[in-house]
Amino acid sequence: MKTPNPDGTRRPPTHRILLLDDETAILIPMARYFTKLGFTVDMASEAEEAEALISHRRYDLAILDLRLTKFSDSAGLTVLQEIRKRDHQTSVIILSAYASQAVEEEAARLGADAVLRKPQPLPELAQIALALMGAGA
Repeated sequence: MKTPNPDGTRRPPTHRILLLDDETAILIPMARYFTKLGFTVDMASEAEEAEALISHRRYDLAILDLRLTKFSDSAGLTVLQEIRKRDHQTSVIILSAYASQAVEEEAARLGADAVLRKPQPLPELAQIALALMGAGA
């Protein structure tokens, strides 16, 4: 189904993505980049905020920071679990500067499609995201 533009022309539907990161210096540029690529982007900086969005919307892709505060080692995995309770179609990428082999294995067990280390160049992240969604690069 195509969505009407304000000028009356039709455009293909966009992919809806959820970005979760507590660092605005990462979250905002990532959101801008994916928006320029044509994605509809929802942002969250806390796990609870992401979970509220997940409960009301379906996402094609979620990019989740693993560690949202100094005191939370794996809040991103909790959000991943919430996504998987509702939807097995959403592609999920876990991003972290703190990902160990054990965390990568746990993320895979919980249903993450990829675990990537920060910093991740946005063009490479977008290429991986598109490939996971089957949209090509």
